[in-house]
Amino acid sequence: MQKDVDHYLLASPGSTLSEVKISGLPKKMPVWILKPPADAKLGMPMCLKLWQPLSCSRSLLLVGYKDWPVTLWDPSEKKMLSHLACHDEPIMCLDFDPEKVKGISGSSGNVLSSWGLDKQQNLKLQQTMSLVNAEIADTCIHQDKKILATAGWDHWVRVFGWKKLKSLAVLLYQTASIHCFTFSDHVVSSERLIAAGSKDQRISLWSLYNEP
Repeated sequence: MQKDVDHYLLASPGSTLSEVKISGLPKKMPVWILKPPADAKLGMPMCLKLWQPLSCSRSLLLVGYKDWPVTLWDPSEKKMLSHLACHDEPIMCLDFDPEKVKGISGSSGNVLSSWGLDKQQNLKLQQTMSLVNAEIADTCIHQDKKILATAGWDHWVRVFGWKKLKSLAVLLYQTASIHCFTFSDHVVSSERLIAAGSKDQRISLWSLYNEP
């Protein structure tokens, strides 16, 4: 979900296989329907990220398709701007940092990829990291833009430095696949938490920073 001018926009899969629908909230009325070219075999959209460039008020959309690279859309023009093949397996999750103009994506394989946008809105691969086990279900960049984390089907939450993808911690508690997680938005760093939800029906809470 992304705030665009005076209302919020929500991106979701559309009514056909590769279609994406963007609705305005709170009325839930369709604003744009993004339909790829008829000859493009994209598969279903697996993950979506609406974001707004710092230099303008127009929202852009990143989509990870099952059978296609990470793709950047201009929803208002209903136009694909660029795409990047950064995984050999279906993309499961992605996130984007508008300040650094840099994103991260994970797949059903064991590779975590970071990529950026040049001034022509072309996606460029920056770095890849191979993980011990495959299948990354979720990834998110923390609000402070210093760390990111991933949720894995191997029961682990991994924490990395955002600048160089340096591994910082592995959090193990769940006994089944972790499907989702989120960061808390506490202003005080010592109070910041990660909440992770797993197939084992447990939610774990983790403190990100030790007390000073």
